[in-house]
Amino acid sequence: MASNITLYTEAELKQVVRLDRAMIDLMEKTFATLAQGTVLMPPILSMDIHDRNGEIDVKTAYVPGMDGFAVKISPGFFNNPALGLPSVNGLMVYFAAETGMVRAVFLDNGYLTDIRTAAAGGLAARHLAPAQVDTAGVFGTGVQARLQAQAAHLERQFRRLLIHGRTPENAARCADDLAAHFGDAVAVEIADDPRSMVAASQLVITTTPARGALIEPEWLHPGLHITAMGSDAEGKQELAPAVLAEADVYCCDRLSQVETLGELQHLHGLTLKAEAIELGDIVSSPSPRQDDAITIADLTGTGAQDTAIASHAFAALEDKDFGTSVVN
Repeated sequence: MASNITLYTEAELKQVVRLDRAMIDLMEKTFATLAQGTVLMPPILSMDIHDRNGEIDVKTAYVPGMDGFAVKISPGFFNNPALGLPSVNGLMVYFAAETGMVRAVFLDNGYLTDIRTAAAGGLAARHLAPAQVDTAGVFGTGVQARLQAQAAHLERQFRRLLIHGRTPENAARCADDLAAHFGDAVAVEIADDPRSMVAASQLVITTTPARGALIEPEWLHPGLHITAMGSDAEGKQELAPAVLAEADVYCCDRLSQVETLGELQHLHGLTLKAEAIELGDIVSSPSPRQDDAITIADLTGTGAQDTAIASHAFAALEDKDFGTSVVN
């Protein structure tokens, strides 16, 4: 029996999937479900292509209660900007949960991943950042630097944003884009000195593919929250190990992932102040945050997030005159 598969483009997806508080709410619900232990989520399939400065990840999850599930293929080739190409692209295949039949292919070039990743950062800010954030700082100048800043502002209306990048030109472009986005609501500045940026901020976000520490333990101060989302593969690192050890709260999206792909892979015999806790547990049983606490969210990205945003996108597209139908 023939089946219809619909192909959707990035432009079509952008018309129905946006970074807003409703998307953060969706991620909150997804992480709460993940904490219940009913989600089927295999380990990430990863392949590093060292001679091309590239990597590819495959993520998936079956989330009970959702009508479908996604399999996402996400390449990251970090020499691409010099060729005029994006570092990250990819696609998602969406299957019917009941039959396993392919329902749709999202040719999103990584857009859905970008949005769900930023929304998880916003969720971390919702539950872990100080109630009052006057200044936020961002390491990195790419797509996630922009989106993570926007997601954090949805939850904490900071009035000042500092941007630190490896090159002045990229930092300036990122700052200009974010200044245009926020308008008069936020003063956006370039920070040449990363230590001073951390000292001035109550919320710091790291969004880089770094393989060495960007933040040192001596820079920490009471009332600081850090969301580290760049380390999502073996060998990547944005925080010095002692930063993790000195945090009052260390939260991660999936403990089994961060031990091999996230910041926890670099702990090397140091011990955490408190037991590591997953974001889903914090969402399910929130507790008041101490104003002087130092908190860290270590986000590697989960297949559950991919299934959640794919299901959301498919439902939003069904009643639209979008897509190209293919009979298989």
